[in-house]
Amino acid sequence: MFKKILIANRGEIACRVIRSAQKMGIGTVAVYSEADKDSLHVELADEAVCIGPAPSRESYLVMDKIIAACKETGAEAVHPGYGFLSENEAFSRRLEEEGIKFIGPRHYSVGKMGDKIESKKLAQAAGVSTIPGHNEAISGPDEAVKIAQKIGYPVMIKASAGGGGKGLRVAYNDKEAHEGFASCVNEAKNSFGDDRVFIEKFVEEPRHIEIQVLGDSFGNVLYLNERECSIQRRHQKVIEEAPSPFLDTETRKKMGEQAVALAKAVQYESAGTVEFVVGKNRDFYFLEMNTRLQVEHPVTEYITGLDLVEQMIRVAAGEKLSIRQEDVKINGWAMECRINAEDPFRGFLPSTGRLTWFKPPLASETVRVDTGVYEGGEISMFYDSMIAKLIVHGKDRAEAIQHMRNALNAFVIRGISANIPFQAALMQHPRFQSGNFNTGLIAEEYPQGFDASMVPHDDPELLISVAAFVHRCWQDRAAKISGQLPGHERQVGSEWVVLRKGHGRYPVVAQPIAGGYAVEYEGRTYEVLSDWKLGELLFNGTCNGKPFTLQVERHRMVYQLFHWGTRADMMVMSARAAELLAMMPEKAPPDLSRFLISPMPGLLREIAVEVGMEVKQGEKLVVIEAMKMENILRAENDCKVKKISAKVGDSLAVDEVIIEFE
Repeated sequence: MFKKILIANRGEIACRVIRSAQKMGIGTVAVYSEADKDSLHVELADEAVCIGPAPSRESYLVMDKIIAACKETGAEAVHPGYGFLSENEAFSRRLEEEGIKFIGPRHYSVGKMGDKIESKKLAQAAGVSTIPGHNEAISGPDEAVKIAQKIGYPVMIKASAGGGGKGLRVAYNDKEAHEGFASCVNEAKNSFGDDRVFIEKFVEEPRHIEIQVLGDSFGNVLYLNERECSIQRRHQKVIEEAPSPFLDTETRKKMGEQAVALAKAVQYESAGTVEFVVGKNRDFYFLEMNTRLQVEHPVTEYITGLDLVEQMIRVAAGEKLSIRQEDVKINGWAMECRINAEDPFRGFLPSTGRLTWFKPPLASETVRVDTGVYEGGEISMFYDSMIAKLIVHGKDRAEAIQHMRNALNAFVIRGISANIPFQAALMQHPRFQSGNFNTGLIAEEYPQGFDASMVPHDDPELLISVAAFVHRCWQDRAAKISGQLPGHERQVGSEWVVLRKGHGRYPVVAQPIAGGYAVEYEGRTYEVLSDWKLGELLFNGTCNGKPFTLQVERHRMVYQLFHWGTRADMMVMSARAAELLAMMPEKAPPDLSRFLISPMPGLLREIAVEVGMEVKQGEKLVVIEAMKMENILRAENDCKVKKISAKVGDSLAVDEVIIEFE
């Protein structure tokens, strides 16, 4: 067994690998960019080596720096995690030449299957059903349009070395094919150092289901069942689960055996994933093989009881697999939500900055959190948006969903925006709960974006009662402040009006009881008991004996409650104050229609207009890169450019003015 390994990655996957290695008694070496010098994976590792500036092309993607760090520290092997160099054939070969073990498949397997174009050719030669498409690298946007026309729209434009939704676009017409090709090439070059792009038919109403495989150097290959990965936004996975609610035993076996046959054809060693697109009749087609550990591997670990990182290390050290196919079982149900630094209320735009609060739910047998951040740390614009993975396990799918809902309610993140409200809303969406969905669910159900007001809360009395509870806590403390004149102490009444923005007013009576408050509303009494303290974000308690968890923030007169994907803005006041408030005029927002402002922090990659230029609605204005994704900002109306306030290469802040129009 190895004595020391180096993890050629960052963030939560680096922390994940470090923990398994340390459990096995193996020393660990972290590498980090200048932007990551204070990161959690650096703190967890036994040793750490700085490998360059923040941009990944100058640090995490530089093979020579990784190899030099191995030699400097005496690391015998490298675990690449996912992304970066994890599926780079040249990197795997270089390590082999240097006598350093690659904790992953051999370079020839990476070369054959890590490249999407070559892997599809090999799958076809092996008799595996594949999706129609053009399997050669495309030279330019004009050729992309011609090929797309020949295949028939819609088509999927994909970077050959892509992954994680980067370098991928769906085009429904010539214009989208032309622009999508350019964006895919740029994203692929920046993220993977490989700008080859190919095109295949986009299967409508598909399900994305993948098979986890595990092989050793003795020719043994197993499949560890499937993962359902159909809940996606912009082709990036949002929720994963195992097993799939769609597959039956027969289809699972067929897909697993086909995945194993494909892996054996390339003498596959280590953990890998064979991805399929599955039709409504359970017909399935090979998409690609990821020759690395997947982001969603924890759900497979939950239902099989295997530590996949440990298995990868043991295989790389020359050990034989200790289990057989008949030993692989399905134990219960597991789900994973990707917690991303993005604002679901602003079109899921990236969010960067300092984590002023970061308190994940407590780990248990049914709840697991994989993360690479900590409270007080910085979320950088240079890397992807995922900051944590929340994984739960239940005896069946319904129980897993309930565990996830509770865990999302308890996940506290402040300082940046996160997609937790959206994840919580998906958990209670009827289509998701039924299991009857495909990869288009999010686009179909939220075509205009997401807003918490779109999610009706099925227990509004709970929100009203908690708002009254919190307000009484603040009022009762104010009545106890010292220095009040004897005989003139502040008196706290019991009759209040709860106002919820956009919903109405609710008269309540809130009286203190042992351990909390009794709130009377519409003739019913809700006894809310909790040891919550003023200023705490997490509110755990019971309402009429039923336990609940929600989050509460106070902003002057407004209490913001977060529960089950809903954000409720509540105010509590006397009846007279509520009457007077209704008479107050609302301040009109400023007119910003003459400005193009940055909706996110990011790097200004391109300015497509000049001063004095007439611009038509829908035309491209600028391109902003944030968290390794390109975002095109277009003109909302016909306009003329008066002033350009930024230049290419500038780091933009949220709401920073880029262009002023006449």
